[in-house]
Amino acid sequence: MSDLPNTDNYHDLFINNTPMIDVRAPIEFDQGAFPNTINVPLLDDVQREKVGKKYKDAGQDEAIQLGLKLSTPEMREQRLTDWIQFIHQNPDGYLYCFRGGLRSRTSQAWLKEQGINYPLVTGGYKAMRNYLLQQIEETVQHTPFVILSGLTGSGKTRVLNKTRYPVDLEGLADHKGSAFGRNVNDFQPTPINWENQLSISCLKHRNLNPQAGILLEDEGKLIGRLLIPLEFHKKMVISPRIFLERSFEQRVTIIREDYFSNNWPQYQQKFGLQAEEYFSSFLLDSLSRIKKRLGGERHAQIHTAFSNALTHLFKTGEFLLFDEAIKLLLLEYYDPMYQYQLEKKPKEVVFRGTESEIIEWSNHHLQEMT
Repeated sequence: MSDLPNTDNYHDLFINNTPMIDVRAPIEFDQGAFPNTINVPLLDDVQREKVGKKYKDAGQDEAIQLGLKLSTPEMREQRLTDWIQFIHQNPDGYLYCFRGGLRSRTSQAWLKEQGINYPLVTGGYKAMRNYLLQQIEETVQHTPFVILSGLTGSGKTRVLNKTRYPVDLEGLADHKGSAFGRNVNDFQPTPINWENQLSISCLKHRNLNPQAGILLEDEGKLIGRLLIPLEFHKKMVISPRIFLERSFEQRVTIIREDYFSNNWPQYQQKFGLQAEEYFSSFLLDSLSRIKKRLGGERHAQIHTAFSNALTHLFKTGEFLLFDEAIKLLLLEYYDPMYQYQLEKKPKEVVFRGTESEIIEWSNHHLQEMT
């Protein structure tokens, strides 16, 4: 089926979006894996725990024997069926286990008995994970950053993704990066998967644009529940900044669209008759997260404005009443906070401009920075 040898060329695996079979147990896969990977485990969670204990207590040979005993003919047939289906769809892929050892070699042997040669990743998950952590360090050390700043609602992510050299941290984190930023499923990748995806995105940038800097949106240490790697964020803080200019009314419109009018249909689709309840909870619970910083009086005022907007939305389908609450949030909270934070940044703003000016400036200035 495949003439490819086993590989330790982790760079090409990630650059080429190589499909892979992860034969680790589901609990391992759920904690962290790689894009373009499916989990078809050699052993399930309980079996893995038993074999691991046997290995620790009695050594490899005893562990192998126990593994063979636990692998019933029915389980083995199902594993082979799933592996072979994947291999037919991805003849240039690979398989891996934790260290590229017993489980991946056993999987290879089972496949070979079926007349299928399929390569494994030498060093397995652990080696690939270490490689990606090293690549984050390489990016921090050798790739210049430029930070796209702007007041809340400026549409920084919209503009970022129209430029030539972006890495979209919020897109990778699956979060819009504010108190109202979680999606309808409240889903974010695991911390390990987040770091892996960040590393791969930066690796692809360096591979395609070795002389170019990276444009990143201005972020705090956290995006939702995910922590930006420490050294990566330290570099962001001391990197040159450009500032996206928007009018106040434009910002109100962008916030209304990005956080409310675009979100509501997703809640309707997912929750049906309960959509109003869940959408109201999303909005008002998000507001409650910043209640202490708003203060009781301002929180009550904005809470009332949002409640009125929700009632109007559910009756009429219109979103314009959200503008009152958005304006209050910007004037009373987000704008003063952002201005205070910006003044504390160690780097001054090197360029200010409209959307088109920011795109033109970043495409030109990031092109050759190394």
